[in-house]
Amino acid sequence: MNERSFYYIGIAFFGMINGIFNPFFFIVFQISAYLMAEPLFGSTAAIAYFSSLMLSTGTVILGGIPAALYERYIGAKDDSTVVSLWIWLAGTAILTIPAIGNFLKIGL
Repeated sequence: MNERSFYYIGIAFFGMINGIFNPFFFIVFQISAYLMAEPLFGSTAAIAYFSSLMLSTGTVILGGIPAALYERYIGAKDDSTVVSLWIWLAGTAILTIPAIGNFLKIGL
């Protein structure tokens, strides 16, 4: 494993925690139940997994926006720099702050 893998693991971890334990999960679940009931055959478990996946994906995408802006600013062309990976990790960590309380209360 190279050095960058640990950044990606951390980003995925924060995305996962935010997807599962986010306080807005029930709001997203209600919206998903309305929009995805037919494609997911009305399965409550599948809709819950879908809601969690959408929150996780949103966390990773929103956390990556400052890193992408930084890379654009410095003119990075080929691959992410260590600084941009730190920015991405910090962005996902900041977005996960509301879910940390539920994570610590419930645990994994």
